[in-house]
Amino acid sequence: MPIVAAPRTCSVLLLAGGRGQRMGGRDKGLVHWRGRPLIAWLHDLVRPLTDDLIVSCNRNLAAYADYADRLVSDDNDDFPGPLAGIRAGLHAARHAQLLVLPCDAPKLDTPLLDGLLALAGTRPVMVTQGGHWEPLFAVIPRNLLASLEQAWQAGQRSPQRWLRDHQPLALACEPGDPRLANINTPQLLEQDGRADSGNRTHKSGGT
Repeated sequence: MPIVAAPRTCSVLLLAGGRGQRMGGRDKGLVHWRGRPLIAWLHDLVRPLTDDLIVSCNRNLAAYADYADRLVSDDNDDFPGPLAGIRAGLHAARHAQLLVLPCDAPKLDTPLLDGLLALAGTRPVMVTQGGHWEPLFAVIPRNLLASLEQAWQAGQRSPQRWLRDHQPLALACEPGDPRLANINTPQLLEQDGRADSGNRTHKSGGT
């Protein structure tokens, strides 16, 4: 029988809890791209990497449950931003490292994720693109949870600012690296001839 590699000792968090303003209020992770929900592409990519796959979502929980081991949600209903999802994910994570990815980057590939995980240790790891930090493509040690909680209570809402306080390591990517493309507007969906801009299965639960 073929040998199946054991899951890596990291948790994975897919961020799908935003308001979807650029998508006209639709639940972005469930919008179809190339015939499938955006979240499905990320699920298939990261599923072999972990036994602890977490999705941060604030709407349509029953739909997202198909793509996660566990779901987390913000502790308030005003969509405070991605740092809220990271905070919930760190609280829930079972492993020492948390790989964080946005739900709207379906062109990510395994070599890029391997590069992030290879640098994981006591400091956060973030992608840089053309010298600019990309804080939603990151690996965060779970032992930074107390720091995040303190920063959150002090009013911090920027993932980049909080992560940069911890001397992150950089995984450098070229400017315009297609793997990092965020498919986050109807126009970007339509630019790809194979894209399906409809959300055929699920209705957005928000504005």
